[in-house]
Amino acid sequence: MIAGTSSWAAFGIITAATVVFLVVLHTVTMAIGHRIGRYNGVDVSGGLGFVGISWLTLILGPGDATRRWLLAALVSVWGLRLSWHMFQKSAGKGEDPRYTEMLERSGGTEIGIVARKIFATQGVAQWFVSLPIQVSAVVGPTEGVWTVVLVAGVALWLVGFTFEAVGDAQLRRFKADPSNKGKIMDRGLWSWTRHPNYFGDSSAWWGVWLIAASSWPGVLTVLSPVAMTYFLVFATGARLLERSMSKRPGYPEYQQRTSYFLPLPPRTRAGSTP
Repeated sequence: MIAGTSSWAAFGIITAATVVFLVVLHTVTMAIGHRIGRYNGVDVSGGLGFVGISWLTLILGPGDATRRWLLAALVSVWGLRLSWHMFQKSAGKGEDPRYTEMLERSGGTEIGIVARKIFATQGVAQWFVSLPIQVSAVVGPTEGVWTVVLVAGVALWLVGFTFEAVGDAQLRRFKADPSNKGKIMDRGLWSWTRHPNYFGDSSAWWGVWLIAASSWPGVLTVLSPVAMTYFLVFATGARLLERSMSKRPGYPEYQQRTSYFLPLPPRTRAGSTP
């Protein structure tokens, strides 16, 4: 557990380094976005930001080395895969409709609005969501019955990572088939939830929290995965995507038979509510 002034000082150094890192990362990403005329590069820097934070905590943290290495490994695998996926998804394309709609509702694409609505929001969210990693880096080893919590966290992370990676791969193969042009992806994991990637993200970060919660006071950072889930479901994730997708032919019917977020068996009765 956190004990004494030295541990709190280490946490202060870690969180300050995290803030500086995120400011630099998002300033550079915003400058690149301004130059190329689109800001969806923030999705690429999102994963990289968490990877950088995990390694800062690994290097600067005086806490249990095993848990620091574990979190750095899990977050790096998750973040690098996500960033590469988002880079491939956005390469050579225009702005993400989610950000277009967000900026239009906020008053335009002036740099101040862009900085506040996209990059500052993303940076603050990353810092807050990463608090379990930061706190975990300055506390002692997991002991006794709390080892079960750590193992459960790793298991939940694996479930989330699998949902996200498999869901993205299934969607990529679906879109690569010319015969599917104009169709709605409703196969594989996408027949159980309309957003397997967002569900996977949320599950992975609840797993990270459980790993941190395996040693006091990591459990107190529970609002971090809550915030991550909120962003994925209601803020910049599924909710905005649903607004644009609901205009596509066949999507309202897909909504009726497929769960919004949590994976559930697909409904077959017409007129049922998701």
